[in-house]
Amino acid sequence: MLASAPTGGESKLMGTRLVLLIEVLGGAISHSLALLSDAGHMLTDVVALGLAWLALRQSTKPADLRHTYGHHRFGILAAMLNGGLLVAIVIVIVYEAVQRLLHPEPVQAGLVVVTALVAIAVNAYLASSLSTPAANLNVRAARLHVLSDLAGSIGVVVAGGVILVSGWLAADALIALAIAALIAWGAGRLVTETVHILLEGAPRGVELTTVRTRIEGTPGVDSVHDLHVWMLAPEQVALSCHVVVPEARLSDGEHLVRELEASLCDEFGVGHTTIQLEACHPCEGETDHALGQHTHPHPPVARTG
Repeated sequence: MLASAPTGGESKLMGTRLVLLIEVLGGAISHSLALLSDAGHMLTDVVALGLAWLALRQSTKPADLRHTYGHHRFGILAAMLNGGLLVAIVIVIVYEAVQRLLHPEPVQAGLVVVTALVAIAVNAYLASSLSTPAANLNVRAARLHVLSDLAGSIGVVVAGGVILVSGWLAADALIALAIAALIAWGAGRLVTETVHILLEGAPRGVELTTVRTRIEGTPGVDSVHDLHVWMLAPEQVALSCHVVVPEARLSDGEHLVRELEASLCDEFGVGHTTIQLEACHPCEGETDHALGQHTHPHPPVARTG
């Protein structure tokens, strides 16, 4: 898939640029705000697809001395920028739609319908070509752009049909507002998810209490503390923790860590694990553990997976 990404990305960009040009010309000639709104969204699609393609190439670069986790977050940055572009286009569309409602302009509805039908055909192809079972966040962001454009183009056809039948010019501005609402909904979800990842939030569906219970339920584990689970990218989950074990188990620490790594990967999708083993001494007392206080009279055993 990675080898074919450049060719596929370039073809999608060419298709999007073609629709953008058609909609800009059609919107300018027909004076349709709904069509121009769809064209404005197509402009962000050009950027979105370009960023998705670039981020996909960058994310495959191996880790180096300055980027020890690799380059997976290029996709997150691309998705965040896509979300910002969507928000900006929503503001412009809403402003222009309000102006059109206050000061209606004649619209060539027939040209609007024909242009939107062409856009629907191209967007349907682009959406299907971007559909993959395990698309990463920036590819999903690009597909979101295309899907919302597809829905927007359908709305433009509806607006053109209403104007053709009834002459109600407000339909054009109202459909433009509907497109803006659709874009805003998608942008909100996208920005929320990217911010969650950038803030090193836990993956959706992974409860920290469940992870803790699983670790502490492993034979030979006394307790766990300083447990952290976060995402480098949606498909890259990392975990670090301190595992307290009886001192007698430290000699078998390598086997225990491997067992924990395997279970965490299978059950929670954790691909990068850092586990530090600590000896539990009977003389420490239960009060220290209840308060979360841990002493290290002997050097801990650590392993990174």
